[in-house]
This record gives sequence, structure tokens and C-alpha cells, in this order.
Amino acid sequence: MEAVSNVSRIRALSARCSGETVLSHLGPDGAESGFTWRELDLRSDRLAGALAARGLGFGDRLGLGLGNSPQFVLAVFAAWKLGAVPVPVRWDLPEWELTRLREVVAAPVHLDTGDLPWIDVAAAGHAVPDLPDVVSPRVHGICSSGSTGTPKVILSERPALHDPVFSTPFMQMWAPVPRPQTILVLAPMYHANGLVTLYGLLDGDRLVVMERFDAALTVDAVERHRVTTFTATPTMLQRIADLPGVDERDLSSLQWILQGAAPMPPSLVHRWGDLIGLERIVMAYGMTEALGVTALRGDEWTTRRGSVGRGLRGTELRVLDDEGNDLPPGGVGEIYLRSPTYRGYTYLGDAPRLRGTPDGFQSAGDVGHLDEDGYLYLLDRRVDIIITGGANVFPAEVEAALIGHPRIADVVVIGLRDEEWGRRVHAIVQPAGHGAPPTPSEVVAYAKSRLAAYKVPKSVEFVDAVPRSAATKVNRGALVAARGG
Repeated sequence: MEAVSNVSRIRALSARCSGETVLSHLGPDGAESGFTWRELDLRSDRLAGALAARGLGFGDRLGLGLGNSPQFVLAVFAAWKLGAVPVPVRWDLPEWELTRLREVVAAPVHLDTGDLPWIDVAAAGHAVPDLPDVVSPRVHGICSSGSTGTPKVILSERPALHDPVFSTPFMQMWAPVPRPQTILVLAPMYHANGLVTLYGLLDGDRLVVMERFDAALTVDAVERHRVTTFTATPTMLQRIADLPGVDERDLSSLQWILQGAAPMPPSLVHRWGDLIGLERIVMAYGMTEALGVTALRGDEWTTRRGSVGRGLRGTELRVLDDEGNDLPPGGVGEIYLRSPTYRGYTYLGDAPRLRGTPDGFQSAGDVGHLDEDGYLYLLDRRVDIIITGGANVFPAEVEAALIGHPRIADVVVIGLRDEEWGRRVHAIVQPAGHGAPPTPSEVVAYAKSRLAAYKVPKSVEFVDAVPRSAATKVNRGALVAARGG
């Protein structure tokens, strides 16, 4: 099939526009706005002209410090129409960190929330520039940070060509998925899980974009828009499942949901199985560098508890020891992937490239093991491992054990400096309610009933809320540093 640029795809969808709303935006107050393909095409044309006047050209990077919004989508489309590379930047960073990140992105034009009025005026202007069909050399960039905390920007080497493989629903590995889908966007669009929903939009799906994640508004949106799918982290799913009365809400439109970012606690898998059916849950593992992906369905998980699935879309897996030797089934080591859909990446900043093998497998530093049938079990990131008394403890495993406690709403586990143990396992707990929080001894006793003794937290701390980003991620390094290292 002949390759088609993202720009041509936008034009084609605009030309056959039926007047149907394909992009809806939901504000935190419930306010809603909608756009057709023709509106998206015309407004992004005008915005592209205005960005060109500000100096943005072919191959340049466009910094996007914008929240989930129509302006964000228009800016991405406008960048593609100029052959530029959209690079979303976290809008919720402290100023000093944002400054460092912007220096690494080195974009000639950067848009942030202060530019929203300018975007609206530019997109509503009357002049429509003559924009030839171009292909940006890189479809997008994603901002991250290395294990040292230094800024890292991951530029995809894939050009801005429409490729349905990147918008094919994961669920089609098991069953047909009706199209078009109505996709609810919960994650910040500076995160890969949020940004890639635009490729579904280019494939004819509809998007309902939430400005900020809110569990109650999520359920409202599913009911009102008859949402068929969304991608969420375990923390998001836990907050939705904990809503009073959620069992009586109408979630029947959901054909499937995708869970990623961290292993899903067993109690949460079963809870969502009760809400929508295990066969509608897909759990996946991947990384921003797009080295490959694994997945499995909820009903499949019941016989492979803790697994994140087998290779999807041709992904091959290996688990290697520190000397680069393949480990047998059950052997814990570093996870390496190789995929035919991998297109490469470039790092901006001083982050080192990922480790690789001579035959093309690469690792993001995650640790796990394979079983006899090739199913992957993810334990944690190597940089997060706590070495306590000479034994390795994976924080994600301890967190998954503790989150099942009925009076724990959220938890993060870190390793703190300890004279006796080298590092001690420390649990930071957000109680489910302030009326009767668990005591530290109850948390420890609960952990002892589920974990080997050396994995049990030796100290417990209670907080009003676990500090998480808009993508519901935690910065373990910052938590450790704030507690003396």
C-alpha cells in the first residue's frame, strides 16, 4: 500500500467530512466543545501559517507546553503541515526544570498556556495559506528523564506517514473491534499514551479528550458519549473503581480498555472484571522508545497471574543476565525486545542510549522473567530495585501487595538509607479515608501475609496524597531525596 502523509490523511478526512463531531474536549467543570474534521483542517491550516510567520519551518521542533485541549491537537496538525516535529512538554513542571527541558528541546517556537489566546486568534483568522503536502522527518518527540534526572527528549525516527498498524486496536489480537471507536483520552497528551490517540483519530476514530483526569467525570463521559475504549494506569482504574455507586453506572458501551504503565494488582483486575468483564481488559507493556510491545487479555491473565503477556505485532523477547546470557524460564534478568515495527529513536540531551545486543534486541532497563510459553512477567525497573540486606526487592511487587488493603487508597514504596540493612523498604501510604486509617503495624502485618519477610516494609509513612504527576506517575528519586536519601 502506498504511503500517505499525515497531512494528506487530514485533508482526505476533511474532504469527506459529514459534519459529525470527531473531537470533543471536556473541561474540569464539565464544559464541552466539539470539532468536525473540516474545522480541524481549516484551523490548523491557519495556525500553520501563523507559526511559519514566527519562524517555524521544515524539520524544526515545535515545543508544546499545552494541556489536553483542542489547541494542542491543532498545534500538532499545524506542525505536520509545515514538516515540523511536535514535541509535547510537561506543563506541570517547576520553572527551573521546565527551563532545562526547553533548552534541550531547542525549539525555535514554543507554545505554552500563555499562548492559548494567540492560538485561538490565529486559528480563527481569515487567511488560509498555500501549504503543500509535506512529510515531517520525525512524527513526534516525547520528553522524559533519565535515571539521573537529567532532561531527555526521545525523538521518533518514524516519519509523519499514516500507518494503520499504530492505530490498530490491541484487542484485535483476540477479537474483531467495531470501528470507528470512540476513544476517551485520560492521560496527558505529553505522555505517549495520550499522544498516540491522535493516530486513532487519523484512522477515523473519534476522540473525547479530558483536560484533566477525574474519576467521576470519566464515568460521566463514558455514559454520555458511549465511549468504547480508553487507556488508563492502575492508579486511574483504582480511583474509578472506588467511586461510590460505580457498580450501578452504565459502562456497557466499553468494548475494551487498555491498562499500562505498571503491573496491575490482582485485586484491581478482578474488580474491573466485575465491572466490565475480564475479556474486555487488555494489559500491555511497552516503552516510549517503541522497542516493542507485549499484551494479554484479562481472562488469559487468570491462568498467568502477574504476566504482562506475550509479544504483540511481531515483538520478540529475551531475558538476559548481567553477562548477556539468555536465562531459562523463571530466571530473573533484564528484559530485551526486538520488533519489526521499530523505527529507531534519537535522544536529545545527555542520556545514554539503551543497551542492545548485536542482533538488534534492546532494553529499557526493566527486570522480569519469562515462563515456558513465552509470557513475560515484569518485576520493576532496574534503577528502582531496593537492595536490602543483600536481597533484591522490587517496589512494584510490594505496592501491588499493599494496594489490596481495604483502607489503603494509594501507596508508593522506596528504599531509604539504613545502617543495618543498607536500604530499608519504606512504604508511603495514602489512607482510603481519614476516619479510620490503618496503623503502621496493620500495614506491616498485611504485607507479611502476602510477601516474603525480606520484602515487608520496615517503616511506614502516612500522607494525605501520594504525589503523582498528571500521568499518575511518581518520582521515586525525589521522594528518596526528600527523606534524606
